[in-house]
Amino acid sequence: MPDKWTMHAKEFSNCNCPYGCPCQFSSPATHGFCEAIGSSVIEEGNFNDIKLDGLKFIGIFKWPGQIADGNGRSQFIIDERADKKQRETIKKIVHGESTAPGSTHFYVFNSTVSEIMPTLYAPIQIDIDIDARRAHVRVEGLVESRGEPLINPFSGQEDRKGIHLPGGFEYTYAEVGSGNSRVTAGLQLGLTNTYGQFCWLHMNQDGVIRDRQPHFAGNASRK
Repeated sequence: MPDKWTMHAKEFSNCNCPYGCPCQFSSPATHGFCEAIGSSVIEEGNFNDIKLDGLKFIGIFKWPGQIADGNGRSQFIIDERADKKQRETIKKIVHGESTAPGSTHFYVFNSTVSEIMPTLYAPIQIDIDIDARRAHVRVEGLVESRGEPLINPFSGQEDRKGIHLPGGFEYTYAEVGSGNSRVTAGLQLGLTNTYGQFCWLHMNQDGVIRDRQPHFAGNASRK
């Protein structure tokens, strides 16, 4: 019988592109290569009968050219609180296994990766407020990642902008902000004032589930 899983999680991602990130619009990465970190906390989740509620994970990616050209490298850090079965099921999901081809960003990213570095298990601190466009992610000695609202250069006030992708394979709506990340795991990143993304992940083995996604206009809160 095929595996069945669901995930409803908060996500904060930070990549090396400018605010807006052309990848979100199927355009080439700004600098000709991509480096990114995505951090998630699962509010509700299961893999078959294995509960994943409350667990956290971080994905780190580096591609030497455009993502579609492949040859990427990836590494994941999984919440050390996860037991053996939970660790194995999270690894399956984030590596695009037990998933319909092309239906989630996990599957798509994994299809462009040629080197998967050993998974790490560690205490993970993740605080994400999607509406406020603020996040703080920390894994001692490995990861320090922060997200903040964009600031309007003319008024000096917080500037709210979002991306609506009704057919997206990661989210339907994402708040856009600014990210700063330092990673010293097997893959190393140094990102300063670059694209930050705050969104809900609601998906299963067949792709993004739309019925609990936030409305584009107004509120990124969970429905």
